[in-house]
Amino acid sequence: MKIKEIIFLVEEDPEGGYTAKALGESIFTEADSLEEIKENIKNAISCHFDNEEDLPK
Repeated sequence: MKIKEIIFLVEEDPEGGYTAKALGESIFTEADSLEEIKENIKNAISCHFDNEEDLPK
């Protein structure tokens, strides 16, 4: 079954920056800014799925 979307919980880290955790998937990333966390989420999703056709839109 192809995943259509992945929802991330983005939170401010008490030590600074942001963390993002996917709900229902084992994907986690962190960054110093909101712009950077968006890019890191995209990169983490790409690394998580083996095939490009499995990537959610």
